[in-house]
Amino acid sequence: MAGKRLIANQFYRLAVIMTDKLKANSLSYFESIIMGVAGSAPGFSIAVGISGLLTTAGFFAPNAVLVFALPMLGIALAYKGLNEKFANAGAAYEWTRIGFGKLLGYFSGWALLIASMVFMVTGSVPLGTATLDLIDPSLASHVLLTTGIGAVWFVGIGLVLIAGIEITSKVQVIMSSIELLILFTISVAAFLRTAAGHAVNPFSWGWLGFHYSGASFASSALIVVFLYWGWDVTANLAEETRNDRPNAAGNGGFLSVFVTIASFAAFTAATLMLFPLHDAAGFSDNLIYRVAIAAGLGGIGGYGAALALILSSIATLETTMLQFSRTLFAMGRDRALPACFGEVHARTVTPVRTMYLLLVVGLLLIFASSFMPSIASILADSVNAIAVQVSYYYGLAGLVCAWLYRHSHRASLATFVQYAIVPALSAISLIALGIYAISTFNTTTRVVGIGGLIAGVLFFRFGGYRRMTGAVSLS
Repeated sequence: MAGKRLIANQFYRLAVIMTDKLKANSLSYFESIIMGVAGSAPGFSIAVGISGLLTTAGFFAPNAVLVFALPMLGIALAYKGLNEKFANAGAAYEWTRIGFGKLLGYFSGWALLIASMVFMVTGSVPLGTATLDLIDPSLASHVLLTTGIGAVWFVGIGLVLIAGIEITSKVQVIMSSIELLILFTISVAAFLRTAAGHAVNPFSWGWLGFHYSGASFASSALIVVFLYWGWDVTANLAEETRNDRPNAAGNGGFLSVFVTIASFAAFTAATLMLFPLHDAAGFSDNLIYRVAIAAGLGGIGGYGAALALILSSIATLETTMLQFSRTLFAMGRDRALPACFGEVHARTVTPVRTMYLLLVVGLLLIFASSFMPSIASILADSVNAIAVQVSYYYGLAGLVCAWLYRHSHRASLATFVQYAIVPALSAISLIALGIYAISTFNTTTRVVGIGGLIAGVLFFRFGGYRRMTGAVSLS
């Protein structure tokens, strides 16, 4: 009997042997667009980020949402151009490594890993808040209770991802569709309410002006970078996306940015019209809930807002975990980090070891955040820390794309402008923003944002990268 059990165990071990290939043709073009929208998470970003933007930009917040979206569109074009040439789960990491060498490539990937790990706190806390809003809103300010419930959600989402990308994508389509429907309904109700004469602040074209101070300009830009971050998960899923349309993953990410621009602009304007600026700037718990109530939707609107935040938070946590796991998988596959991360489970065809690491680190960070004084301070510090990392790796991707297409003017001036000029300008603006913003940070943000990036030196391997099979050049 013991012998049979031993043989059975050996067969089981063979059945779960790890490989280095992700599951191809798992996502459709439509699912790729949905993943991009879920990555930027309109519901989550509106709920936790717009109030901070109103604090820094004031009545010029609509301008910030639209103007600072331009570098995002430029980087989305860069991702589209790079993905067309070389689809890879590592995305920005892999492109930067090939274009600019191992060191910059490694730190591009490392920046995304750090941003993703910090976001495990930023994304989990609102889940706890929204859950308590459905039970007893008065409990939502309790830091330990909120982070504890967020941790439970975090583990549950991680287990779904371990099950495989196909079930994850189906869940994303359902959640994001419901989320966008709720947001559309609330925004329409808000505008109808203001049109009926209930506007605290009538709409003004002056809201699109540029009357920023130096400090508010940088802070506003950094918040908007955070708001739009996440659509690039489509590139990390390129190896798993069906090319039923040309460059499905690249186009999916690019188109998803426009959905988020419309959502952010609508809720920013609606908030300014429905509330005094001082009050609106303090809605750091769930701004969608406040807008729904002010729009006259009552309890049903409030429950809908809480549901939208829950669905959006789940969606963006999923996509951020996907980005983390695919980037770490690609870095392990290249031996930039331990090779054990560069393998996938043969049955689920997912890089489960990367997910196990993320679950452990994420729970530790969520536990550490429970000692912070308030939910608002957790969100504010983590938003700034994440935005610096994002500005860095987005900027490098933009520069790589510009370098790749630097001679494209010989064949097409339009291609040269689209994939060289626009990405280069976007990249320079983002990197300059990140460098300037460091001087405005408090101690916590500097330790997490800058210290996290510097810590990558400890894990960088100056040798040992596996040579890519089939030489790939971006020159």
